[in-house]
Amino acid sequence: MATGYLDILKAPHAARLLTGTLVGRLPSATGHIAIVLFVRAEGGSYTLAGVLTALYGITTAIGQPLLGRAVDLFGQPRVQLPAALVSAFGMVLFAAAGTGTPALAYPAVALAGLFTPPLEGGLRALWPSVLGREDRVHRAYAMDAVAQEVMFTLGPLLVTLLVALWSPAAALLVINVIGVLGALSVVLSKPSRAWRSAPRQAHWLGALRSPGLLALLGAFLFIGMALGSITVAGVAYADDHGDKSVYGWLMAALGLGALLGGTVYGSRQWTGVPERRLRGIVALLALCYLPLTLTPGVVAMTVLSALAGVFLAPALACAFIVVDRHAPRGTVTEAFSWLVTTFGVGAALGTGVAGPAVEHGGTSTSFAVAGAGGFAALLVLLVTQRVLKAPTGPSDATIRTENDRSGAAQPGFSSGHQA
Repeated sequence: MATGYLDILKAPHAARLLTGTLVGRLPSATGHIAIVLFVRAEGGSYTLAGVLTALYGITTAIGQPLLGRAVDLFGQPRVQLPAALVSAFGMVLFAAAGTGTPALAYPAVALAGLFTPPLEGGLRALWPSVLGREDRVHRAYAMDAVAQEVMFTLGPLLVTLLVALWSPAAALLVINVIGVLGALSVVLSKPSRAWRSAPRQAHWLGALRSPGLLALLGAFLFIGMALGSITVAGVAYADDHGDKSVYGWLMAALGLGALLGGTVYGSRQWTGVPERRLRGIVALLALCYLPLTLTPGVVAMTVLSALAGVFLAPALACAFIVVDRHAPRGTVTEAFSWLVTTFGVGAALGTGVAGPAVEHGGTSTSFAVAGAGGFAALLVLLVTQRVLKAPTGPSDATIRTENDRSGAAQPGFSSGHQA
């Protein structure tokens, strides 16, 4: 099962790019946790911690597609590294100012979020030029989704370890220094330095002028909402059982399910149209959310949480392919960044909806929000089948990847469809 992934990692530069991207994304993966721990250590309230965390999430969501567009226009090194440095400076300023100086704390957190480098979208833009063949790129997308689950599992553990060994302020500083080093590793690599976006049609909407991309973003807004609601519902379930550690078990099981599902999905080659396959995966994802509303005992609930995660990584991996097929030429990094932003906004909405659901309907109702989000995503994909039909490129020319000047990529495969 892991042979296909090993084949990907043996490709020149592949392991470095994947590792550098994951390390570079550590601040964005753990920033919300580090902010909460730091605010509480400074004597700040949970309300202040929540507001600053929300500000960080919102500004990150705003910045990702804007910086993604800048990468498409100016290249990766000229955007990714400066953005990482500015973002790290924002967190350093926040750690130095503390919570006693709101006039500095709020702008510092906003700066850190707004300039979070779009490394995730940048990596997916690089895969075609690094791996060449379409089947290998698709497997890399699955590996990318699996690696995310590992990072989001180990990242919080690293933050808590840093807090235990030093302090919350030290944790903020260390994870951002590590993030800059990760970004540096990526932008100094040959593929990142050589990558150039394809010529693009000037349009203020950029990647958003693609109807297929808009349909996909609409679906993943609801998938993000489903996932966000589970994080709140899991806390309510743990409270019901009088054991805070139960929440950790549920989230770990969710991540383990996604890890297993993504590994299996990436271990085989898939035929057929990815847009149709995505509808099937999202349907299974929605169905697996429904049993959570039963809220059985802890052991059974942990198993159900693992089941709920099984189709998440495959859904993301398949979505990456669909983004690649529908992004207007020259906007691939921006398009991937929009997916990151939409998913994050959906997760924030999910946490906002699940809270009142717990208070008014109980834990089972809050888990029902996840099922509703899953089926809403499926409905969007079904309603927009026409615009999500497989895009077709010019039949009289070989389309190359946006950075494939040597023609190494498989004919007919591109990292940005000509809109």
